[in-house]
Amino acid sequence: MLIADRYEVDDLPLGTGGMSAVHRGHDKHLDRRVAVKLLRLRSGGPDDELAQRFVREARILARFEHPGVPTLHDFGMHEHSLFQVMQYVEGVTIADLVSEHGPLPVPWAVTIAAQTCAVLFAAHRLSICHRDLKPNNLMLCPDGGVKVLDFGLAVLRDSDVAQFTRAGQIVGTPAYMAPEQIQRGFAEPRSDLYALGCVLHEMLTGQQLFTGPTAYAVFDRHVKEEPPRVPGISDELNDLLLQLLEKHPDARPANAVATFNKLGAHTADLPPLPGFLEPGPSPVRMYAGQAGIRFTS
Repeated sequence: MLIADRYEVDDLPLGTGGMSAVHRGHDKHLDRRVAVKLLRLRSGGPDDELAQRFVREARILARFEHPGVPTLHDFGMHEHSLFQVMQYVEGVTIADLVSEHGPLPVPWAVTIAAQTCAVLFAAHRLSICHRDLKPNNLMLCPDGGVKVLDFGLAVLRDSDVAQFTRAGQIVGTPAYMAPEQIQRGFAEPRSDLYALGCVLHEMLTGQQLFTGPTAYAVFDRHVKEEPPRVPGISDELNDLLLQLLEKHPDARPANAVATFNKLGAHTADLPPLPGFLEPGPSPVRMYAGQAGIRFTS
């Protein structure tokens, strides 16, 4: 398939989600690989909202310049589909990494969480809440860097939250949703921190924090059940993890900056991850391995 007379797109998708699919592509003009996300349009019904979300995601990515987020190169319409052309990202999702590796070494689990915090900090400064942070939306690149993917459910706080979060609507992935998202359909920056706590727990244990036979069973556990401490990690890291997983947003860390700075003390001595990372030294890995990295808002 050829889009916009320049993007050659593979027929088989790399992945699908909802009504959209991501394909590998090639930009003929600049001779580079790209990722092309396609949303097929249908008239009427709920697909109208999906199209609005797709357009909004493109606008969010266009204003979001950060090395931890894929760059948006182009956006438009092709036949009966909307398309986004993005930076092609090599790597493995954290979901696949945990599935293949099991519990991650503590320094790597914390390093991935800390890099995610850096992206969240930048997003929250732009009043963007991700609302769907989960292992499938985090990618570990061969150089040790982390990319945060899929801003399709993100909202610009105080502008479109009412339009895209209607009363009684639950938006997100049950295993990673904060209690306030479940109970009130409301997301704030510390809702993303709760999701990060769920992801960090999963990286440390190899298991989802709360599971159940139905989405509502999982919702009930998020709202009512206290998370367990993780064996084999320091008391300090356990305390931070439990703080991220507090039921009330005000009891969680104040922001992504505070979380990043607390995580920094646990990122030293990164072990190798054979099969997932490039061998040899890496500037990203060297940076991530320095304990006590700090930044301020």
